[in-house]
Amino acid sequence: MSATDLPAPDHEPEPSALDPAIAARLRRDPNGLVAAVVREHTTGDVLMLAWMDDEALHRTLTTRRATYWSRSRQEYWVKGATSGHHQYVRSVAVDCDGDALLVTVEQAGAACHTGTPTCFSTELPVSDPAEDS
Repeated sequence: MSATDLPAPDHEPEPSALDPAIAARLRRDPNGLVAAVVREHTTGDVLMLAWMDDEALHRTLTTRRATYWSRSRQEYWVKGATSGHHQYVRSVAVDCDGDALLVTVEQAGAACHTGTPTCFSTELPVSDPAEDS
């Protein structure tokens, strides 16, 4: 079962100590989540996509350890807590619409649960527009 096949989570966000000014900037999905694109600090490589609610973002900003909401397990997880492949947060930015976060990290070990450096290692073929003419 892929992540897109999972049922919508019954996620009730916990009351959070997230700064109200930051919380006001976020546009959450119906489950209270915001997409978090994670990139490596030194290379700029995109490592993964995860999800955060207000509490996960608060924990990330205050501990500098990347904390996400697992839609499949319905729980918070700190990247590396079980794998040892930690993400040390350097910065977090919110996009212009408030519906995505860019989390810049120092990645220790593999970012993907499959053991690869990035979750985006499968390239799809893209047609050449010149060939379409």
